[in-house]
Amino acid sequence: MLIKDLIAEQAQLAKVAALKMAGITTETKNAALLAMAESLEKRQDEILAENAAEVEYFKKNSSRLHMLDRLILNPKRIKDMAEGLRQTALLPDPIGHEDFHVTRPNGLKIRRVRVPFGVVGIIYEARPNVTVDAAALCLKSGNACILRGGSEAIRTNTKLTEILNDAAISVGIPEHAIEFIKITDRDAIIAMCRLRKLIDVIIPRGGAGLIARVVEHSVVPVIETGTGVCHVYVDKKANLEMALKVALSAKISRPSVCNSMETLLIHKYIAETFLLDIAKLMFENKVELRGDKECCRICPEIKPATEENWSTEYNDLICNVKIVDDVDAAINHINKYNTQHSDAIITEDKAAAEKFQTLVDSACVYVNTSTRFTDGFEFGFGAEIGISTQKLHARGPMGLEALTTMKYLIEGNGQTR
Repeated sequence: MLIKDLIAEQAQLAKVAALKMAGITTETKNAALLAMAESLEKRQDEILAENAAEVEYFKKNSSRLHMLDRLILNPKRIKDMAEGLRQTALLPDPIGHEDFHVTRPNGLKIRRVRVPFGVVGIIYEARPNVTVDAAALCLKSGNACILRGGSEAIRTNTKLTEILNDAAISVGIPEHAIEFIKITDRDAIIAMCRLRKLIDVIIPRGGAGLIARVVEHSVVPVIETGTGVCHVYVDKKANLEMALKVALSAKISRPSVCNSMETLLIHKYIAETFLLDIAKLMFENKVELRGDKECCRICPEIKPATEENWSTEYNDLICNVKIVDDVDAAINHINKYNTQHSDAIITEDKAAAEKFQTLVDSACVYVNTSTRFTDGFEFGFGAEIGISTQKLHARGPMGLEALTTMKYLIEGNGQTR
């Protein structure tokens, strides 16, 4: 059977499940999420065995070792995934939520309520936690999902899906509500993108290449979750001790993720001292710095930056540094090179902070804290389906409501027009 036919068959099963999911009660959905969490923890040895084999293979066969962190699972990460499921169970169910109600002069009663999309297709790369987050959010929002993860984690994701399905079905969730595509050929992505009548929306979650491929080929509506060229700007009125702590953490806490800092901007009035201080900390933590001419003059250990560097998402221990004249110059640089993901200012100047938050065109704009907080769990969403950097349908961390659409319910008593 051709790849496109195999994918269509799975999508058809998911479509049938989606029609049933629309009527599943909140109590059943929550019971399923709790059962899924418990099952992940009980069967963690199975998960870790599959993951260890894939990690070992990746180490021996991949040149992208800076991405290894995304692939690795351990007991803590499994516990965190289970906690995300439990947190999602505690969240209000968006389905049926009424946000508009009017009675017209002719007596018609019109209500607008939240309903599921139907079948949500999610295409992602190495991170196994996405499998759990996606299944959780789609289930709680009443959707069926069809998941296609990267080849690096195919065994781990297959095991995770098996465990999640076993638990969900045991408490009343329809079979095939969580479908996982085991085909690693990239033609599987194109096949998903062509199933307009079976898949209601596709969400790509990964690097720029993956997202561009999905957007280019899809006839199914796409919600883009973008790459993260994130900035931290240290203003002349910054608390420098805070700035050192935030900037360092924003780069080194987990450099492979999309909300880590890629460029540090420094006000010229504090550059001579602050740059040397932050460079020392970065070098101690094995971060390679690339900077403009003035940065290289102040700190010769910094490598010269190219034009391409300013718009690069490294996902690695590499960081750009640049000295700017003022907050306006910082804003202009960010709006030129960012990916509309997450950017931050460190300052005690309220006016500068307000200007920065107003004029920086990003989904999440921070004052005196790290871009690393752009995350569904940190925002209280339980989990996230991705960080949307577009402006239509959803923006920023996408939780439950982002996986719903609306329906108008109209009630009359014989009115005609």
